Amino acid sequence: MLSPEGLTYCWTSADLICEDNRGSFALSALKSLIMAPLPTAGLVRNALQLYRYLLRCCEQLPEENIRQHYRHAIRQSFKVHADEDDPDRIQQIIKRAIEDADWIMNKYKKQK
Repeated sequence: MLSPEGLTYCWTSADLICEDNRGSFALSALKSLIMAPLPTAGLVRNALQLYRYLLRCCEQLPEENIRQHYRHAIRQSFKVHADEDDPDRIQQIIKRAIEDADWIMNKYKKQK
């Protein structure tokens, strides 16, 4: 799709690709960066970084029993997806996990 400024935008698996006369560049997971619960969400590129990021999100939850519940859920999810080897699927899981963390953080922020 060509925009009025001469830039071309198209969606790929998890990236917004913008092409102009200088080449192309990607703005990865634009939506999750804008709405992420912690500012470091944009730095999450692999499973270990995601794991640490999600545990840091848990530290911000209001009650210990809630934190324990989500820490357990995070560990279980990582065990379930431990054998995942498709890079596109892994990026899809990372993006979804950040979106889910955002939803959970907003849910508990509204309850305060």
